[in-house]
Amino acid sequence: MQNIQIKLIETKDIVCILPLLMQLNTTTPQEVLKSRIYEMSTQNYECVGMYINNTLIGIAGLWFMTRHYCGKSIEPDHVIIDDLYRNQGLGKKLFEWIYSYGKSMGCEVSELNAYIPNTKSHDFYEREGYKKLGYHFIKKI
Repeated sequence: MQNIQIKLIETKDIVCILPLLMQLNTTTPQEVLKSRIYEMSTQNYECVGMYINNTLIGIAGLWFMTRHYCGKSIEPDHVIIDDLYRNQGLGKKLFEWIYSYGKSMGCEVSELNAYIPNTKSHDFYEREGYKKLGYHFIKKI
């Protein structure tokens, strides 16, 4: 495989994730996503990028929090491997990096949400050892 590098994306470069983010979120306008990314970067959020030969081909947002039921957690969010690079074991490599980074930050668990129709991601997460604990609900207010 080509030269793979996984590293945190600096806040000043965070908009580089927009093309990949738009593969997952096809309904939110790009300018809205850009604004939200900047706002997220001021919160408990980081983003990791996977690069092949200096080309960004995968991302995962990372949220850090402590929850009463599981302790300190790292929550991968908007995990995307570019369509051209899927099914090559890159998601597994990205998650190995995430688990290692989470441990170095004192996290006890990794938890995440996945869109209901994205059954391929469900299969991947279950192979990674994630267990379904409940449903994620959202309501516009």
